[in-house]
Amino acid sequence: MTTYNELPRVTVLVPCRNEAAFIERCLDSIVHNGYPESLLQVLVLDGRSEDATAQLVRDFQERHSCVMLIDNPHRITSTALNLGIAAATGDYIVWMSAHNRYDAGYIERCIDWSLRSGADNVGGVIVAQPRDNTAFGRAIVLVLANRFGNGGSKFRTSVAEPVWADTVFGGCYRRDVFAKVGLFNEQLVRGQDFEFNMRLRRAGLRTLLVPTIRSTYFARSTPVEFLKHNWANGVWAILPFRYSDVVPVGLRHLAPMCFVGSIIASMLLGLVMPPFRFLALAILGAYGIATIAASASIATRERSVKLAIILPVVFWSLHISYGLGSLWAALRSTNALLRHAAMLARSTSDSELAR
Repeated sequence: MTTYNELPRVTVLVPCRNEAAFIERCLDSIVHNGYPESLLQVLVLDGRSEDATAQLVRDFQERHSCVMLIDNPHRITSTALNLGIAAATGDYIVWMSAHNRYDAGYIERCIDWSLRSGADNVGGVIVAQPRDNTAFGRAIVLVLANRFGNGGSKFRTSVAEPVWADTVFGGCYRRDVFAKVGLFNEQLVRGQDFEFNMRLRRAGLRTLLVPTIRSTYFARSTPVEFLKHNWANGVWAILPFRYSDVVPVGLRHLAPMCFVGSIIASMLLGLVMPPFRFLALAILGAYGIATIAASASIATRERSVKLAIILPVVFWSLHISYGLGSLWAALRSTNALLRHAAMLARSTSDSELAR
C-alpha cells in the first residue's frame, strides 16, 4: 500500500436524491474508510431531495468538515457528477453511490491500484443485500449476482484477480481523464457511466476492475419496485444511442430486448404463418429450462425450497421487464439505432480496407 506521505488528495462525489434512509450510512463508511480526512473532499450532490436527505448531510457536515453539500438543480446523476468535477480539488475523483456502504480501505485500494497499474479508472465489485429481509428480497440479490441474471457483468459476479474491463461500478478516475475524455453526458438520465467509459476506452485509456475493492449495495426488495427499476434500466439501455456517438452499452444490455422481441415477433408471425408459433414455443421453452436450471443451482447452494419457487419468478421479472423497456425505447429510437448501425458498418469496412 501507498505510505501516508505519498497519498494524494481525493475528491469523493456522492450524487443523491431522496436518500434519507441510506445517506448517513454511506457517508459514515466514506469518512471512516481509513483514508486521512485531511486528504478527503466529500461532495454530496443533492438533487433537491424532498425528504430529510439534505438536512442529514448538513448535520454530518458539522461533524466532518471534509463533507460539503452542493445543490444539483437538474436532479440527475450526470449533472451531479459534472458539478462535482468542477468543484473538485483532489488529484483523484472517486464516484461513490449513496445506496452503498463501502468496505474499509476502499478508497486507498483504488488509489494504490491506480498508481501501481497506470489505470485511468479503477473500480471494484458490489455485493448486493436486500433492503428488506424478505424471501423475495433475498431472491433478488441472488439473481443480481448470478451470471444468467446479470448477463455476465463482472463487477456484480466478481473476478478472481484484477482484470481490464469495459466498465466498473462507480470508479476512481485520475483528474486528467476528464480533460482527455470530457465530462459525463448530461442528456443521459441513466447509463452515463458505461457511455463515459466507452469514450474513455475509445481515447485509448483503460479501466481496471479489482475484486478486493468492495462495497455493499442495498437492492430494491419489493416486486413493484423491482419491476419499475428494471423497466427504466431497459429503457435507458437504448435511449443513450440517441445522444452518443459511441456504442453506449454492451451486448449483454441488449440481450433481454432481443429475447422479448423474438418472442413477440414469432408470435405475431405465427398468426399468419403457423410454423412460427413453434419458434415462439421453442424460445420460451429454452428460456424456461435455463431459468429452472439456474434457480435449482442457486436454491441447492442456499438449501432453500422456497427459493426454488421464487427464483424463476424473479428471473422472469428481471428479463421481461428490462426487455420490454428496451423494446419500447427501441421503437422510439429507430433513427438513432440505424445511425449507429451505419457507423458500425463503416468502421468495419474501414478496418477491412486497412488490412
